[in-house]
Amino acid sequence: QNSISGIWRLNGMTRLFGTDGVRGVANTLPLTGENAFRIAQLATRHLLVNHKKHNRPIYIGKDTRKSGDFLEHAVAAGIASMGAEVRLLGVVPTPAVAYITRERQALGGIVISASHNPYQDNGCLLYTSPSPRDLSTSRMPSSA
Repeated sequence: QNSISGIWRLNGMTRLFGTDGVRGVANTLPLTGENAFRIAQLATRHLLVNHKKHNRPIYIGKDTRKSGDFLEHAVAAGIASMGAEVRLLGVVPTPAVAYITRERQALGGIVISASHNPYQDNGCLLYTSPSPRDLSTSRMPSSA
């Protein structure tokens, strides 16, 4: 199982993505609901263009952080707005999303978690099965 890697730019910020996701204090830049929505749109569009699994869902799992609910909804809306199917797993360990993404040959998987970081933080960790080309060259969907 591989994670998506790349550096994305949103709202004029420099480095947004690290190795496989974005983290920060929930509901502040860069981890606002709007950015989570746009990240999900971009990731979904990239997956639809670069994979032949258009009929496969994208799974979303999260940890128990309070901010996980609004981020889960923003991410799900971004995925659905691009025409892909979303499956919500609810609260699950991070490895469960990676496992389900691989075993069910999903289009992708997203974990909403900040791992060991402080509780006010959160993040979006992106998985594909198998790994697509680097997303760093993808363009953000325009706001409509």
